[in-house]
Amino acid sequence: MDRIQRQELFARLRAANPEPTTELAYASTFQLLIAVILSAQATDKSVNLATRQLFADAPTPQAMLALGESGLIPYLNRIGLYQGKTRNILATCRQLLEQHGGEVPHSRTALEALPGVGRKTANVV
Repeated sequence: MDRIQRQELFARLRAANPEPTTELAYASTFQLLIAVILSAQATDKSVNLATRQLFADAPTPQAMLALGESGLIPYLNRIGLYQGKTRNILATCRQLLEQHGGEVPHSRTALEALPGVGRKTANVV
């Protein structure tokens, strides 16, 4: 595909879906970050089932970190690779609080420095 063909493809996609969104349910940038971390090798449907109650009970990095590993696992154990994702989410929450004032950073470099966040996750967020 040459440059002109790529531009035409993206123009058609933009016309067909001018405001693309994700199927992941979230109410904040932090919740989107957590949902995308969880979505690796999982369906959006399974992530939404897990995060619906999690985000109601722990909507912020502080609240999620306060759950600890044993408190977070019951929300996530229906998602593949949940044990590693649990550790990464807690480490990410800790880093958000310690290095970013509890806010999700805007730069891709800072996002990729968070545990469990790679280039794809950073691009989505």
